[in-house]
Amino acid sequence: MTIDFTMSAAQKAIQVKARTFSESVLASSIHDADSELDLISAFVKRKSAYIEAYRQGIATAMLPSAYGGAGLSCLDFTIATEEISAIDPGFACTVLCNGFGLMPIVWYGDEAQKRRFVRAATSDPDEQYLAAWTAAEPSGEPQATTISENPLAATGIGLTATLRGDHYVLNGRKKWSSGAGWDGLGSNSQIVIARTGREIGYMRGLSAIVVERGTEGVTCGFASDGVSRKPTDALIEFNNAEVPVENLLRATESRGDVVINRNFAWFGPVAAIAAAGVARAAYEVALRLSKRYSGRSIPLITQFGNVGYVLGEVAAKIESARYFAWRAADYLDKHEDHAEILGAMCKLNVTEIMFDCVFKCMQIVGAHNAERQYSFTRNLHDAALLPIFDAGNMTMQRRRVEGVLAADGFNPRGAMDDEPIYVQRMTGSG
Repeated sequence: MTIDFTMSAAQKAIQVKARTFSESVLASSIHDADSELDLISAFVKRKSAYIEAYRQGIATAMLPSAYGGAGLSCLDFTIATEEISAIDPGFACTVLCNGFGLMPIVWYGDEAQKRRFVRAATSDPDEQYLAAWTAAEPSGEPQATTISENPLAATGIGLTATLRGDHYVLNGRKKWSSGAGWDGLGSNSQIVIARTGREIGYMRGLSAIVVERGTEGVTCGFASDGVSRKPTDALIEFNNAEVPVENLLRATESRGDVVINRNFAWFGPVAAIAAAGVARAAYEVALRLSKRYSGRSIPLITQFGNVGYVLGEVAAKIESARYFAWRAADYLDKHEDHAEILGAMCKLNVTEIMFDCVFKCMQIVGAHNAERQYSFTRNLHDAALLPIFDAGNMTMQRRRVEGVLAADGFNPRGAMDDEPIYVQRMTGSG
Protein backbone atom coordinates (compact mmCIF):
# COMPACT_ATOMS: atom_id res chain seq x y z
CA MET A 1 0.00 0.00 0.00
CA THR A 2 1.34 3.45 -0.90
CA ILE A 3 1.34 6.46 1.44
CA ASP A 4 -1.81 8.33 0.50
CA PHE A 5 -1.90 12.13 0.69
CA THR A 6 -5.43 12.31 -0.70
CA MET A 7 -8.07 13.91 1.50
CA SER A 8 -11.05 11.80 2.42
CA ALA A 9 -14.52 12.91 1.36
CA ALA A 10 -15.12 14.22 4.88
CA GLN A 11 -11.86 16.18 4.85
CA LYS A 12 -12.64 17.61 1.44
CA ALA A 13 -15.99 18.78 2.81
CA ILE A 14 -14.17 20.47 5.71
CA GLN A 15 -11.87 22.22 3.26
CA VAL A 16 -14.76 23.39 1.07
CA LYS A 17 -16.70 24.64 4.09
CA ALA A 18 -13.72 26.61 5.41
CA ARG A 19 -12.92 28.00 1.95
CA THR A 20 -16.51 29.04 1.32
CA PHE A 21 -16.74 30.77 4.69
CA SER A 22 -13.39 32.52 4.19
CA GLU A 23 -14.06 33.76 0.68
CA SER A 24 -17.73 34.70 1.13
CA VAL A 25 -17.90 35.90 4.76
CA LEU A 26 -14.45 36.64 6.12
CA ALA A 27 -13.04 38.36 3.05
CA SER A 28 -15.75 41.02 3.13
CA SER A 29 -14.70 42.15 6.62
CA ILE A 30 -11.02 42.63 5.81
CA HIS A 31 -11.18 45.97 3.99
CA ASP A 32 -12.85 47.85 6.86
CA ALA A 33 -10.77 46.09 9.49
CA ASP A 34 -7.46 46.74 7.76
CA SER A 35 -8.26 50.43 7.32
CA GLU A 36 -8.74 50.80 11.07
CA LEU A 37 -5.59 52.18 12.75
CA ASP A 38 -6.56 51.01 16.22
CA LEU A 39 -6.03 47.25 16.23
CA ILE A 40 -8.59 46.61 18.94
CA SER A 41 -11.21 48.33 16.80
CA ALA A 42 -9.98 46.35 13.81
CA PHE A 43 -10.43 43.16 15.83
CA VAL A 44 -14.00 44.11 16.74
CA LYS A 45 -14.83 44.71 13.07
CA ARG A 46 -14.30 40.99 12.52
CA LYS A 47 -16.87 40.14 15.16
CA SER A 48 -19.71 39.52 12.70
CA ALA A 49 -17.49 37.07 10.79
CA TYR A 50 -16.63 35.35 14.07
CA ILE A 51 -20.30 34.98 15.00
CA GLU A 52 -20.92 33.32 11.65
CA ALA A 53 -17.91 31.06 12.22
CA TYR A 54 -19.37 30.18 15.61
CA ARG A 55 -22.74 29.36 14.07
CA GLN A 56 -21.06 27.11 11.50
CA GLY A 57 -19.05 25.34 14.19
CA ILE A 58 -15.73 26.63 12.88
CA ALA A 59 -14.83 28.66 15.97
CA THR A 60 -15.06 25.58 18.21
CA ALA A 61 -14.14 23.00 15.60
CA MET A 62 -11.23 21.56 17.59
CA LEU A 63 -13.39 20.68 20.63
CA PRO A 64 -14.82 17.16 21.14
CA SER A 65 -18.29 16.53 19.78
CA ALA A 66 -19.28 15.10 23.18
CA TYR A 67 -19.16 18.65 24.52
CA GLY A 68 -20.71 20.42 21.55
CA GLY A 69 -17.64 20.95 19.35
CA ALA A 70 -17.13 19.76 15.80
CA GLY A 71 -14.73 17.05 16.97
CA LEU A 72 -12.18 17.73 14.25
CA SER A 73 -8.86 15.96 14.46
CA CYS A 74 -5.72 18.06 14.41
CA LEU A 75 -5.25 17.13 10.76
CA ASP A 76 -8.81 18.14 9.90
CA PHE A 77 -8.38 21.42 11.77
CA THR A 78 -5.10 22.04 9.95
CA ILE A 79 -6.82 21.61 6.58
CA ALA A 80 -9.44 24.18 7.57
CA THR A 81 -6.84 26.59 8.95
CA GLU A 82 -5.03 26.88 5.62
CA GLU A 83 -8.19 28.11 3.93
CA ILE A 84 -8.87 30.72 6.62
CA SER A 85 -5.23 31.86 6.74
CA ALA A 86 -5.11 32.39 2.99
CA ILE A 87 -7.69 35.13 3.57
CA ASP A 88 -6.87 36.35 7.09
CA PRO A 89 -4.41 34.52 9.39
CA GLY A 90 -5.28 36.96 12.18
CA PHE A 91 -8.79 35.56 12.21
CA ALA A 92 -7.39 32.03 12.19
CA CYS A 93 -5.40 33.02 15.27
CA THR A 94 -8.59 34.10 17.02
CA VAL A 95 -10.08 30.67 16.40
CA LEU A 96 -6.82 28.98 17.38
CA CYS A 97 -6.86 30.79 20.72
CA ASN A 98 -10.04 28.92 21.57
CA GLY A 99 -8.00 25.75 21.25
CA PHE A 100 -5.17 27.20 23.31
CA GLY A 101 -7.59 28.13 26.06
CA LEU A 102 -9.80 25.05 26.02
CA MET A 103 -7.76 22.04 24.86
CA PRO A 104 -5.89 21.86 28.20
CA ILE A 105 -9.28 21.33 29.84
CA VAL A 106 -10.03 18.57 27.34
CA TRP A 107 -6.66 16.94 28.08
CA TYR A 108 -6.38 17.46 31.83
CA GLY A 109 -9.78 18.47 33.17
CA ASP A 110 -12.11 16.13 35.03
CA GLU A 111 -15.56 15.38 33.68
CA ALA A 112 -17.23 18.14 35.69
CA GLN A 113 -14.74 20.71 34.38
CA LYS A 114 -15.24 19.61 30.80
CA ARG A 115 -19.00 19.88 31.12
CA ARG A 116 -18.73 23.23 32.86
CA PHE A 117 -16.14 25.04 30.76
CA VAL A 118 -16.05 23.35 27.35
CA ARG A 119 -19.81 23.06 27.14
CA ALA A 120 -20.11 26.76 27.99
CA ALA A 121 -17.81 27.56 25.09
CA THR A 122 -19.94 25.65 22.58
CA SER A 123 -23.35 26.78 23.85
CA ASP A 124 -22.93 30.53 24.18
CA PRO A 125 -26.34 32.13 23.48
CA ASP A 126 -24.55 35.23 22.13
CA GLU A 127 -22.47 33.05 19.78
CA GLN A 128 -19.26 34.99 20.49
CA TYR A 129 -17.41 33.01 23.18
CA LEU A 130 -13.65 33.58 23.29
CA ALA A 131 -11.10 31.57 25.27
CA ALA A 132 -7.51 32.55 26.02
CA TRP A 133 -4.10 31.13 26.92
CA THR A 134 -2.23 33.11 29.58
CA ALA A 135 1.29 31.95 30.40
CA ALA A 136 4.05 34.48 29.66
CA GLU A 137 4.89 37.36 31.98
CA PRO A 138 6.39 40.83 31.59
CA SER A 139 10.16 41.04 31.83
CA GLY A 140 11.35 42.40 35.15
CA GLU A 141 8.59 40.80 37.20
CA PRO A 142 9.69 39.20 40.48
CA GLN A 143 11.05 35.76 39.58
CA ALA A 144 9.76 36.33 36.08
CA THR A 145 10.84 36.29 32.50
CA THR A 146 8.93 35.12 29.45
CA ILE A 147 8.61 31.38 29.02
CA SER A 148 10.00 31.68 25.52
CA GLU A 149 13.19 33.32 26.83
CA ASN A 150 14.00 30.29 28.95
CA PRO A 151 11.54 27.41 28.85
CA LEU A 152 13.89 25.16 30.81
CA ALA A 153 14.21 27.41 33.84
CA ALA A 154 10.75 28.66 34.59
CA THR A 155 11.52 30.41 37.77
CA GLY A 156 10.14 32.72 35.09
CA ILE A 157 6.62 32.33 36.46
CA GLY A 158 6.03 34.91 39.16
CA LEU A 159 2.22 34.75 39.29
CA THR A 160 1.33 33.05 42.56
CA ALA A 161 -1.82 31.11 43.42
CA THR A 162 -2.09 30.69 47.19
CA LEU A 163 -4.65 28.25 48.57
CA ARG A 164 -6.93 29.84 51.14
CA GLY A 165 -9.85 27.68 52.14
CA ASP A 166 -11.89 26.83 49.06
CA HIS A 167 -10.22 29.43 46.82
CA TYR A 168 -6.88 30.19 45.24
CA VAL A 169 -5.78 33.79 45.60
CA LEU A 170 -3.86 34.97 42.52
CA ASN A 171 -1.34 37.81 42.56
CA GLY A 172 0.92 38.94 39.74
CA ARG A 173 0.85 39.95 36.10
CA LYS A 174 0.72 38.20 32.75
CA LYS A 175 1.67 39.51 29.33
CA TRP A 176 0.61 38.39 25.89
CA SER A 177 -2.61 36.77 26.96
CA SER A 178 -4.08 35.38 23.76
CA GLY A 179 -7.34 37.24 24.10
CA ALA A 180 -8.70 40.50 25.50
CA GLY A 181 -12.29 39.82 24.52
CA TRP A 182 -14.45 41.89 22.20
CA ASP A 183 -14.53 44.84 24.59
CA GLY A 184 -10.92 44.72 25.79
CA LEU A 185 -12.02 43.54 29.22
CA GLY A 186 -10.95 39.92 28.89
CA SER A 187 -12.01 36.65 27.31
CA ASN A 188 -14.84 34.51 28.62
CA SER A 189 -12.29 32.16 30.13
CA GLN A 190 -8.54 31.80 30.19
CA ILE A 191 -6.10 29.07 31.13
CA VAL A 192 -3.58 30.68 33.48
CA ILE A 193 -0.23 29.11 34.39
CA ALA A 194 0.48 30.01 38.01
CA ARG A 195 2.88 28.99 40.76
CA THR A 196 0.86 26.90 43.23
CA GLY A 197 3.87 25.19 44.81
CA ARG A 198 6.97 26.42 46.59
CA GLU A 199 9.42 24.58 44.35
CA ILE A 200 11.83 26.79 42.46
CA GLY A 201 13.71 25.58 39.41
CA TYR A 202 12.69 24.44 35.97
CA MET A 203 8.92 24.15 35.78
CA ARG A 204 8.22 22.62 39.18
CA GLY A 205 5.41 24.05 41.24
CA LEU A 206 3.38 25.31 38.27
CA SER A 207 -0.24 24.47 37.63
CA ALA A 208 -3.04 25.40 35.22
CA ILE A 209 -6.08 27.23 36.54
CA VAL A 210 -9.20 28.38 34.69
CA VAL A 211 -10.00 32.03 35.35
CA GLU A 212 -13.42 33.21 34.23
CA ARG A 213 -14.41 36.62 32.92
CA GLY A 214 -15.69 38.93 35.64
CA THR A 215 -13.50 37.49 38.39
CA GLU A 216 -12.97 40.26 40.93
CA GLY A 217 -9.37 41.42 41.10
CA VAL A 218 -8.59 40.64 37.45
CA THR A 219 -8.03 43.54 35.08
CA CYS A 220 -7.13 43.55 31.41
CA GLY A 221 -5.16 46.29 29.69
CA PHE A 222 -2.30 46.95 27.33
CA ALA A 223 1.32 47.98 27.72
CA SER A 224 1.73 51.73 28.16
CA ASP A 225 4.54 51.94 25.62
CA GLY A 226 1.98 51.83 22.82
CA VAL A 227 4.25 49.76 20.60
CA SER A 228 1.66 47.06 20.09
CA ARG A 229 -2.04 47.01 20.80
CA LYS A 230 -3.09 43.68 19.37
CA PRO A 231 -5.89 41.80 21.17
CA THR A 232 -3.35 39.01 21.65
CA ASP A 233 -1.03 41.34 23.57
CA ALA A 234 -3.26 41.84 26.57
CA LEU A 235 -1.63 42.62 29.91
CA ILE A 236 -3.56 40.84 32.67
CA GLU A 237 -3.18 41.90 36.31
CA PHE A 238 -4.25 39.74 39.24
CA ASN A 239 -4.72 41.59 42.52
CA ASN A 240 -5.93 39.20 45.23
CA ALA A 241 -8.16 37.57 42.63
CA GLU A 242 -10.10 34.70 44.17
CA VAL A 243 -10.66 31.65 41.97
CA PRO A 244 -12.59 28.59 43.21
CA VAL A 245 -10.39 25.61 43.98
CA GLU A 246 -12.44 23.52 41.56
CA ASN A 247 -11.04 25.66 38.72
CA LEU A 248 -7.63 24.06 39.18
CA LEU A 249 -6.95 21.36 36.59
CA ARG A 250 -5.88 18.73 39.14
CA ALA A 251 -3.96 16.63 36.66
CA THR A 252 -1.69 19.63 36.04
CA GLU A 253 -0.84 20.36 39.67
CA SER A 254 2.92 21.01 39.83
CA ARG A 255 3.07 19.83 36.19
CA GLY A 256 2.47 23.12 34.41
CA ASP A 257 5.43 22.46 32.13
CA VAL A 258 3.54 19.53 30.59
CA VAL A 259 0.61 21.82 29.73
CA ILE A 260 2.89 24.44 28.19
CA ASN A 261 4.80 21.89 26.16
CA ARG A 262 1.73 20.06 24.91
CA ASN A 263 -0.15 23.23 23.99
CA PHE A 264 2.70 24.61 21.90
CA ALA A 265 3.26 21.21 20.28
CA TRP A 266 -0.41 21.22 19.25
CA PHE A 267 0.11 24.73 17.87
CA GLY A 268 3.10 23.74 15.68
CA PRO A 269 1.41 22.35 12.55
CA VAL A 270 -1.39 24.92 12.79
CA ALA A 271 1.13 27.79 12.75
CA ALA A 272 2.93 26.07 9.88
CA ILE A 273 -0.18 25.69 7.77
CA ALA A 274 -1.16 29.29 8.55
CA ALA A 275 2.19 30.38 7.12
CA ALA A 276 1.57 28.19 4.08
CA GLY A 277 -1.82 29.85 3.64
CA VAL A 278 -0.26 33.32 3.72
CA ALA A 279 2.42 32.28 1.21
CA ARG A 280 -0.23 30.69 -0.99
CA ALA A 281 -2.17 33.94 -1.12
CA ALA A 282 0.96 35.88 -2.08
CA TYR A 283 1.95 33.28 -4.67
CA GLU A 284 -1.44 33.28 -6.37
CA VAL A 285 -1.38 37.07 -6.66
CA ALA A 286 2.16 37.06 -8.05
CA LEU A 287 1.33 34.31 -10.53
CA ARG A 288 -1.81 36.05 -11.71
CA LEU A 289 -0.09 39.42 -12.11
CA SER A 290 2.89 37.91 -13.93
CA LYS A 291 0.53 36.54 -16.58
CA ARG A 292 -1.17 39.89 -17.11
CA TYR A 293 1.50 42.53 -16.59
CA SER A 294 4.26 43.41 -19.03
CA GLY A 295 5.78 46.41 -17.32
CA ARG A 296 7.74 48.46 -19.84
CA SER A 297 8.64 45.42 -21.90
CA ILE A 298 6.67 43.89 -24.73
CA PRO A 299 6.27 40.32 -23.37
CA LEU A 300 4.49 39.51 -20.15
CA ILE A 301 6.87 39.24 -17.22
CA THR A 302 5.97 35.58 -16.74
CA GLN A 303 7.82 34.91 -19.99
CA PHE A 304 11.10 35.96 -18.41
CA GLY A 305 12.87 32.85 -17.22
CA ASN A 306 13.90 34.14 -13.82
CA VAL A 307 10.29 35.00 -12.95
CA GLY A 308 9.15 31.49 -13.81
CA TYR A 309 12.05 29.99 -11.88
CA VAL A 310 11.17 31.91 -8.74
CA LEU A 311 7.47 31.12 -8.98
CA GLY A 312 8.24 27.44 -9.49
CA GLU A 313 10.49 27.43 -6.43
CA VAL A 314 7.83 29.14 -4.34
CA ALA A 315 5.15 26.70 -5.51
CA ALA A 316 7.33 23.72 -4.56
CA LYS A 317 8.06 25.11 -1.11
CA ILE A 318 4.39 25.73 -0.42
CA GLU A 319 3.56 22.15 -1.41
CA SER A 320 6.28 20.74 0.85
CA ALA A 321 5.15 23.02 3.69
CA ARG A 322 1.60 21.75 3.40
CA TYR A 323 2.69 18.12 3.56
CA PHE A 324 4.97 18.70 6.54
CA ALA A 325 2.07 20.35 8.38
CA TRP A 326 -0.24 17.48 7.48
CA ARG A 327 2.35 14.96 8.67
CA ALA A 328 2.91 16.74 11.99
CA ALA A 329 -0.84 17.05 12.54
CA ASP A 330 -1.33 13.37 11.70
CA TYR A 331 1.40 12.47 14.19
CA LEU A 332 -0.39 14.51 16.87
CA ASP A 333 -3.62 12.64 16.19
CA LYS A 334 -1.86 9.29 16.48
CA HIS A 335 -0.03 10.17 19.70
CA GLU A 336 -2.62 11.84 21.92
CA ASP A 337 -1.71 15.37 20.85
CA HIS A 338 1.93 14.87 21.82
CA ALA A 339 4.45 15.96 19.18
CA GLU A 340 6.91 17.98 21.19
CA ILE A 341 9.73 17.61 18.68
CA LEU A 342 7.84 17.13 15.41
CA GLY A 343 5.48 20.02 16.12
CA ALA A 344 8.43 22.28 16.93
CA MET A 345 10.43 21.25 13.87
CA CYS A 346 7.39 21.78 11.66
CA LYS A 347 6.80 25.31 12.95
CA LEU A 348 10.50 26.16 12.71
CA ASN A 349 10.97 24.89 9.19
CA VAL A 350 7.76 26.02 7.56
CA THR A 351 7.22 29.48 9.06
CA GLU A 352 10.73 30.62 8.18
CA ILE A 353 10.65 29.24 4.63
CA MET A 354 7.20 30.73 3.96
CA PHE A 355 8.44 34.18 4.95
CA ASP A 356 11.05 33.88 2.22
CA CYS A 357 8.35 32.80 -0.24
CA VAL A 358 6.25 35.89 0.47
CA PHE A 359 9.28 38.13 0.00
CA LYS A 360 10.13 36.49 -3.33
CA CYS A 361 6.56 37.05 -4.54
CA MET A 362 6.84 40.70 -3.56
CA GLN A 363 10.00 41.01 -5.64
CA ILE A 364 8.12 39.69 -8.66
CA VAL A 365 5.24 42.11 -8.18
CA GLY A 366 7.68 44.95 -7.58
CA ALA A 367 6.39 48.44 -6.89
CA HIS A 368 2.80 47.27 -7.19
CA ASN A 369 3.02 45.27 -3.95
CA ALA A 370 2.18 48.40 -1.95
CA GLU A 371 -1.24 48.62 -3.58
CA ARG A 372 -4.08 47.58 -1.28
CA GLN A 373 -5.65 45.27 -3.85
CA TYR A 374 -2.66 42.92 -3.63
CA SER A 375 -2.53 42.71 0.20
CA PHE A 376 1.24 42.22 0.24
CA THR A 377 1.74 44.62 3.15
CA ARG A 378 -0.50 42.44 5.30
CA ASN A 379 0.99 39.22 3.93
CA LEU A 380 4.53 40.30 4.78
CA HIS A 381 3.50 41.39 8.27
CA ASP A 382 1.77 38.07 8.94
CA ALA A 383 4.59 36.00 7.46
CA ALA A 384 7.12 37.85 9.63
CA LEU A 385 5.00 37.45 12.76
CA LEU A 386 4.50 33.69 12.65
CA PRO A 387 8.14 32.69 13.31
CA ILE A 388 8.19 34.87 16.45
CA PHE A 389 4.60 34.17 17.45
CA ASP A 390 3.76 31.96 20.45
CA ALA A 391 6.73 29.77 21.35
CA GLY A 392 9.15 31.80 19.25
CA ASN A 393 11.41 29.95 16.86
CA MET A 394 14.64 31.45 18.17
CA THR A 395 13.90 30.51 21.75
CA MET A 396 11.33 28.01 22.90
CA GLN A 397 10.97 25.96 19.71
CA ARG A 398 14.68 25.49 19.09
CA ARG A 399 15.28 24.79 22.78
CA ARG A 400 12.59 22.13 22.70
CA VAL A 401 14.15 20.40 19.71
CA GLU A 402 17.60 20.60 21.25
CA GLY A 403 16.36 19.23 24.58
CA VAL A 404 14.64 16.23 22.98
CA LEU A 405 17.60 15.43 20.76
CA ALA A 406 19.93 15.52 23.77
CA ALA A 407 17.95 12.91 25.73
CA ASP A 408 19.82 9.62 26.12
CA GLY A 409 16.91 7.55 24.85
CA PHE A 410 16.11 9.67 21.82
CA ASN A 411 15.62 7.64 18.64
CA PRO A 412 16.62 9.73 15.59
CA ARG A 413 14.34 7.55 13.44
CA GLY A 414 11.40 7.73 15.82
CA ALA A 415 9.29 10.11 13.76
CA MET A 416 10.00 8.22 10.55
CA ASP A 417 8.99 4.96 12.26
CA ASP A 418 5.93 6.65 13.78
CA GLU A 419 7.08 5.88 17.32
CA PRO A 420 5.92 7.99 20.26
CA ILE A 421 8.43 10.62 21.33
CA TYR A 422 7.04 11.98 24.57
CA VAL A 423 8.60 14.60 26.81
CA GLN A 424 7.41 13.97 30.34
CA ARG A 425 9.17 16.95 31.91
CA MET A 426 11.24 19.84 30.65
CA THR A 427 14.79 19.31 31.79
CA GLY A 428 18.02 21.18 31.53
CA SER A 429 20.21 23.59 33.41
CA GLY A 430 19.80 27.28 34.12
